[in-house]
Amino acid sequence: MSTCSCASDVTDYPASYYAATANPFGRHAALRGAVNADVVVVGGGFTGLSAALSAAEAGFSVVLVEAKRIAWAASGRNGGQMIPGMRWAATDLVEKFGEGEGRRLVELGLQATASVRNRIAKHAIACDLRDGHFHAASKPGHLDDVRKEVDLLHRLVGYEAARVVEKADVPQFVASKAYHGGMFDALGGHLHPLNYALGLAEAAEAAGVRIFEETPALAMEHGSPVRVTTPDGVVTARHGILACDTEVGSVEASMRRMMMPVVNYNVATRVLGEEEARALIPSNASIAESRFVLNYYRLTADNRLLFGGGEKYSPRPPASIADFVRPHIEQVFPQLRGIEIDYGWGGAIGVTLNRLPQFGRIGNSFYAQGYSGHGVLLTTLAGELVVEALRGTAERFDLMASLPKPGFPGGPLLRHPLYVLGMLWYALRDRL
Repeated sequence: MSTCSCASDVTDYPASYYAATANPFGRHAALRGAVNADVVVVGGGFTGLSAALSAAEAGFSVVLVEAKRIAWAASGRNGGQMIPGMRWAATDLVEKFGEGEGRRLVELGLQATASVRNRIAKHAIACDLRDGHFHAASKPGHLDDVRKEVDLLHRLVGYEAARVVEKADVPQFVASKAYHGGMFDALGGHLHPLNYALGLAEAAEAAGVRIFEETPALAMEHGSPVRVTTPDGVVTARHGILACDTEVGSVEASMRRMMMPVVNYNVATRVLGEEEARALIPSNASIAESRFVLNYYRLTADNRLLFGGGEKYSPRPPASIADFVRPHIEQVFPQLRGIEIDYGWGGAIGVTLNRLPQFGRIGNSFYAQGYSGHGVLLTTLAGELVVEALRGTAERFDLMASLPKPGFPGGPLLRHPLYVLGMLWYALRDRL
């Protein structure tokens, strides 16, 4: 059953470079009435799409409900950076969880790269995939951390794709004097995230997933059966999958303390000439800094600089996104002072208190969320792990579910102010 009602319509997506360059994608009707399925997925971002597609491939009947449009939120607005691993470095995972469990977590995080690349290849998703990620050391001491990280990756899991970049070699990767070296990972990279999500959605529908857009979940019961109530319908299923990330609290009240939304702002400059673009980033890698409040950037397929910088902890956007991000561009690339900016947009990512992703179960429902800036890769793997657990092979899912999941302190009135104070403290540490 197809719910697609037109051939191509992304005109109502939030204005962004991604929406302006999106592949054709049909609008899907809202749910009306009652439907039954083996699995109901709530959320049409990377995690929900990956889970829905994986479940359909495993032979389950699947219904996916999305409150707005497919990849409306972070999945369609992020920087497109494919950063292998988790927000925690391998050294931190081993120090915290021991060598045995730490090794398994490191291996699992690195497997996320293959999950994304395999989906792109299998479904021929046109999403401007490019290879290589450069983790830029913003301080001399951060390069020491990089050396330890690369050495551990080599020794612990035999991961040879990562190598240390000394300060003298930074110009091979990026034309900026802001860095003291870094780590280059050949299996990292970047892509057009909205087009990747739309490709997953097309593959899911081709596999039999029934997709309903403009269908917010008003309530979700996690018993037997799972029931998802929407404004004009209800879905009854054997299993549920919560893939809402920052919006999970609106569906499941018990999870409101689990994450905070952090709004990142991105811009895309005018089109650069081929020589001008390669002079900025000779490696054509995605680049992210080692600071807590970081800049991240890359070249697009049509040779724009796509740059994310600064964070806001309130939902109100700046008066001018271009003016908000521009100082960060000019700090990294003084040669771009006054560069024309053609697009500016923002989006909220789900950040957990300890920056580790959160996996778990509530009754007959599963959830995965809180990737804290590493969601381009981890989300596809997360959807696959949820379906593994749903089918009864839960070893990898349970490993992720065993990670600590502390909630943010404070009640509804104090939680956000306390979080902002903490973030401001870390931002001050960056500057000092």
